[in-house]
Parts: sequence; C-alpha cells; structure tokens
Amino acid sequence: MGCWTTSFNFGHLKAHSKVSFYFTMILIFTYLFYCLTGYCDSMPSPLYVHQSFKSKLYSKEGKKLQPDAHLNISIVRELPASDAKDLEDEKLQRGLDYNTYNNLSVSNNFGTKEFPQAIIIGVKKGGTRALLEFLRVHPDVRAVGAEPHFFDRFYDKGLQWYRNLMPRTLEGQITMEKTPSYFITHEAPNRVFSMSRATKLIVVVRDPVTRAVSDYTQTLTKNPGLPTFQNLVFKNSSTGLIDTSWSAVRIGIYAKHLENWLKYFPLSQFLFVSGEKLVTDPAGEMGRVQDFLGLKRVVTNKHFYFNQTKGFPCLKKPEGSSRPRCLGKSKGRPHPHMPSEVLHRLREFYRPFNLKFYQMTGQDFGWD
Repeated sequence: MGCWTTSFNFGHLKAHSKVSFYFTMILIFTYLFYCLTGYCDSMPSPLYVHQSFKSKLYSKEGKKLQPDAHLNISIVRELPASDAKDLEDEKLQRGLDYNTYNNLSVSNNFGTKEFPQAIIIGVKKGGTRALLEFLRVHPDVRAVGAEPHFFDRFYDKGLQWYRNLMPRTLEGQITMEKTPSYFITHEAPNRVFSMSRATKLIVVVRDPVTRAVSDYTQTLTKNPGLPTFQNLVFKNSSTGLIDTSWSAVRIGIYAKHLENWLKYFPLSQFLFVSGEKLVTDPAGEMGRVQDFLGLKRVVTNKHFYFNQTKGFPCLKKPEGSSRPRCLGKSKGRPHPHMPSEVLHRLREFYRPFNLKFYQMTGQDFGWD
C-alpha cells in the first residue's frame, strides 16, 4: 500500500458548497479570535477552580510549602452572584470603572489573582501615590490602581472579595496595593497578618509638620469654609496644647502607629521610604524599594525628570505615549502661609516622637 498523503482539493465541490465551507471557516476563526482577546469571558460558564502556580506551592526541593512559610495558599472559586453584585455595587459607590478598578486591560486575562505580597500601608500625604506610579513602570509589578480600603473599611466583605479586586499576575510577578490609612487603623495589622504573615509592608513617611500642612491644604480645597490651621492644631492657642484628636496631627505620630504593627510583623518586613528623598532622589529610593521587593532594578534615573512647575519628579514619556506621566492637579498644590510660631510649636511637639521613630526604624530622616 502506498504512503498516505494529506491534501486539500476543493475542485470537485460545487460553488454553493465552497461558499458554505468558507463561511463556516470564517465563523470558526472569528470565534477563536474573540476568545483569545478575552471576549469569551463574558459567555456563561460553570464555576471553575483557579490554582496557584506550582512554583508557589512547592519549594525548589520539591517539598510542599507550609502555610506559614509562604503566602497563605488556597483554591479559589469564582465569586457567587451575591458577591459579584457586592463588587459591582462597591465600584458604583466609589465611582470607579471596571478597568481602572482592576488595573486590567481587555487583552490581559492570563495568570491568576493572588493576595498582595506587598502593601503600601502609609502614610497619607507622604508620597504613596508617586511611589505606586513609579513601581507600576516595573514589568514584574501588578498593582490595583484605586485604593481598596479592605483592611479598614470593607473587611466584612471577606478575603475572597478582596482577592477578586487584584490584577492577574504571571509567575515571577508580584501583586501590590496601596491604602495609606491602613497604617493608622488599629485593626489593620491583625487583619493583614491573618491573610498572610509573610506580607511585605512599605511605609512612605514625610516630615510630620509638612505632612500636616499638606493634609490641611487638601481638605481646604474641598471645604473652603474650614477653620484656620492654627485653630485646628491647638486645643487652646494660649497654652499651645496640641490637639492630637485632629487626624492631620495624629497621623504624624509615626512611632505610636508603628508600635501597633510591630506586635504582628518583624521590622525586617518593613521598608520605610523617605517622602523627601522620593522627590530629591527618586531613582535612589526606587532602588531600595526594588531591592526590598526582590525585583531587578529596572526603574532607574532614566525614567525620571524634575517638573519645575509641580516641584516633584515625573516619569518621562513612555514609548507610544504622547506626553510624560505626571501626577494629577491634586498633587503638588501650593501650601497656604502658616505663622512661624505655629509651625515651631508643632515641631517641638513632634520632636520626641520623631526621635523614637528613628530609634525604632534605625533610620534618621532628618526632620529636626
């Protein structure tokens, strides 16, 4: 018997048969194209199971990792309809569209959703948004664009809801989020620890006096009828007693908040980023951050230029983009003039807390 050969010969088909055949092929290729670009995800499908990568389940020696030796690993099903509705309601409540909320493009449906291996936990008006935007330049970082506020506001929605907010990651990539209010939330350390005791924590700190003024300035733009800074900062202006119940003051007592976190996490799992150096030497601080996260130093000096108008560094124009990437109008706004005596009293108030913070972290941030 001769060798089998495979060939396609449509010469014997009638014209109408050829048309039917080509039409069928076009439908098949169209379906495959839409599936590859992610549109098939919108089709009804049964619940299915996502599993973490084998490299995250097993060590190099082939031994299965213990729960406390790595990120808490579990098999996660798709959200039931009730939880999915909660997510939609949450997005509507906070005015976020789907792509912004999940940091996903339509074409990126590969990988798995993991709990964040690193979280920027603070502090407000310290430079957390800048740090996150700089980190998102790195190809091995996938981060949620909006602040999830899971560990302070929405913890009752459950870890499955939280995990579904995360972007998909491939092997070798890390998942991140940032919510600055976690640092001052009393319940947050225990909640993060319950998710994973291996979570890396980044705190961006800034001179607490400057930070308080910046915080006040931001609130003032939203509420022009706000009392003056000095009226809010003092319980009694004649005695000079500082009002620590005012959040703009309370946030800057970094040592107190750090003590709460150190009850659950060792100092080695923290990185303290200088908000001042993030402005004067962004590449240097980004080098420290990338080392801490175990990433290759990809984000370097070549990525930054200093914007004289805004007064802080911006990312240079990415390839394929029409303009550089700078933080929005809400960042870098001018501060109102403050009486020097008010600032002096506030600085004296913070001095002992700053010194204790230097001792706790082993870093002198030079605020005094």
